Amino acid sequence: MNIYKELVRPFLFLADPEAVHHFAMGALKAAGPMLAQFAPKHDPRLARTVFGVTFPNPVGLAAGFDKNAVALPAWEALGFGFAEVGTITARAQPGNPKPRIFRVPECSAIINRLGFNNDGCDAVAARLTHLRESGRWPRIPVGINIGKSKVAPLQEATADYLLSFERLKNLGDYFVLNVSSPNTPGLRQLQDRAALNELLGTIQGRNTARRPLLVKIAPDLDWPAIEEILALVEEHKLSGIIATNTTIDHSSIPAHRQQQGGLSGWPLRERSTEIVRFIAERTKVPVIAVGGIFDGASAMEKFDAGAALVQLYTGFIYEGPGLVKKICRALLA
Repeated sequence: MNIYKELVRPFLFLADPEAVHHFAMGALKAAGPMLAQFAPKHDPRLARTVFGVTFPNPVGLAAGFDKNAVALPAWEALGFGFAEVGTITARAQPGNPKPRIFRVPECSAIINRLGFNNDGCDAVAARLTHLRESGRWPRIPVGINIGKSKVAPLQEATADYLLSFERLKNLGDYFVLNVSSPNTPGLRQLQDRAALNELLGTIQGRNTARRPLLVKIAPDLDWPAIEEILALVEEHKLSGIIATNTTIDHSSIPAHRQQQGGLSGWPLRERSTEIVRFIAERTKVPVIAVGGIFDGASAMEKFDAGAALVQLYTGFIYEGPGLVKKICRALLA
């Protein structure tokens, strides 16, 4: 019997998705330090080193869940091999008007139009610094995902990202430039060659400590656009690519469930895997795969396509904390 799916999830799904998320984050924040004392031991066979960082297992929490880095000890306790916080912007911002998260249970999917709601880089940096100084820093790698402030014009995007990177650069094990969310107006234009070239060149130029720097791309790009991004990744010596963000293709969603925003979950699985395979066949740059991972088989599909690591978000919501262990067992098998 899957207690989470049969008892806990039906109860949680009766409430507003964002209210449930805030409740869960509050509970994880409060219980995290205690839970961390009982964090499971990782099987050494699952450990792998990617872009110079050692991961005790290759299953991570995707950005978007712990936006403000409030529950890092809890993610270690739940068995994750790494956790990525954010997306964090230079300026604190409330995000888009509510409601802005919508479940599509018949498709095992979620549509969100949150819009990078977060406390801003200064507040998150202070929180992470306090966590480290308190001795409660998790023993798993921590990634930091950075995005553009909504109020920053596109022509000032590079300076906006740089402000966040400079403030946070000593607090993460790797960093991700999120240029692919569909919920910040104009953001995806930063995937165009000229804009991305400026952004990657500037951030890497200030990355004097050579922290692993990655870029997160959209699933809606065509193959030539992805090849252009791969060329820039190689040129600027990025450490990896995250494939993929949410999609604006809602063709798999029933008409009565349609909402504006990015779609995640099972409908994204196939396209995400296609992109992971496309990238892996053309570059040796590591790929972190995210999109439609709900069990051991869908995770193995990503690894077989060439992913070095995988991340969970929507699958974690639908399947519960046991999903991490299921994927690890599949890898060991």
